[in-house]
Amino acid sequence: MDSKNVHSPLFLVFPPEVTTQEYQTTELTATAYNPQNRVQKIIIRKLEILGTTQILFGIMNFSFGVIFLFTLVNPYPRFPFIFISGYPFWGSVLFINSGAFLIALKSKTTDTLIKISRAMNLLSALGAAAGIILLIFGFLLDGEFICGYSPDGMQCGAITILFIGILVMLMIFSIVELFISLFSSVLGCYTEGRGCC
Repeated sequence: MDSKNVHSPLFLVFPPEVTTQEYQTTELTATAYNPQNRVQKIIIRKLEILGTTQILFGIMNFSFGVIFLFTLVNPYPRFPFIFISGYPFWGSVLFINSGAFLIALKSKTTDTLIKISRAMNLLSALGAAAGIILLIFGFLLDGEFICGYSPDGMQCGAITILFIGILVMLMIFSIVELFISLFSSVLGCYTEGRGCC
């Protein structure tokens, strides 16, 4: 094969009824099909922002779990209750997954992805509700966690404030995550264009 044949034009042979004068003068106009109307685009953009927030909250929950990992030092004989329950780790996995599915809705909006995203948001809402309950138990069980084992009262106040502060931050993240997950699963119903689910 020489280089002259590579760039030669290609001619198509049509049946006689296609090449008649009537078909050749007709102008065809086409517009690209856009499956999403303006409201759906706005909703998907808001879902993307909420998904990013969910991922950030999941990373923060995981980070607080890693901080609790280093609490098993003398004179404290056990981990805090919230660490033993594993909530900072499995909760963060749920939050990050549901946020990732919300972000994926922007690039590809299919019925399957909408259903998976809605299911992940409902699981994330259940996880956040379970986390709130576990954190309440953590406040009750570990109220004297630091001061109960510390032989020296000087560090007790500062460490207790730090420990309670982390639990409060986890509680705030869980409450906000619960509302984001519920809102996203309800708002995700409207991306299908069929009204409410």
